[in-house]
Amino acid sequence: MRCDGRCALVLICALQLVAALQRQVVDFLGYQWAPILANFLHINAVILGVFGTVQFRSRYLILYAAWLILWVGWNSFIICFYLKVGRLSQDRDFLMTFNTSLHRSWWMEHGPGCLVTAIPDSSLAPQDHHVITVSGCVLDYQYIEVVSSALQVFLALFGFVYACYVSKVFLDDQDSFDFISGFDSYGYQPPQKSSHLQLQPLYTAG
Repeated sequence: MRCDGRCALVLICALQLVAALQRQVVDFLGYQWAPILANFLHINAVILGVFGTVQFRSRYLILYAAWLILWVGWNSFIICFYLKVGRLSQDRDFLMTFNTSLHRSWWMEHGPGCLVTAIPDSSLAPQDHHVITVSGCVLDYQYIEVVSSALQVFLALFGFVYACYVSKVFLDDQDSFDFISGFDSYGYQPPQKSSHLQLQPLYTAG
């Protein structure tokens, strides 16, 4: 098989790893525990996809493709969450932090152009927390999260298509190799030595 499909899939997996690692760091800084867990599973699945591509393991690619379907669904949920589609609301922190903290997206305070101002002695702040105001952001954090999830969906769709293609090529190659008895230990019989030897009398001078 030519390297076209395999090389393209490896490149897509590399882009997915870079995007997932960047997102993992940001989610760690924002204490977003649900996305952290999802990113961890995604990174493992992408590594599995790379291993399957390099080692010609179609089963690993099938598992990788199946995970990408779940990954697209998760990122679609993230997009709907930050855009407040339906009954989803960003005020429900337990969806992202398992209700263990009041932290939200790291981009809320660190987005491009954002100016953070602390409000001291606020009665609205729980213990060990403070109230802040954020202004001047060039792009609100919701849209940064949406763009990040949309990029993940885009890469996942390409990865799914190439994973299906490459796994199909692997399976076809294995079938054709089986057809010529490549894996059949009984398909090939070594040539037998000929036993048609005639005995000739030997005369000696005596």
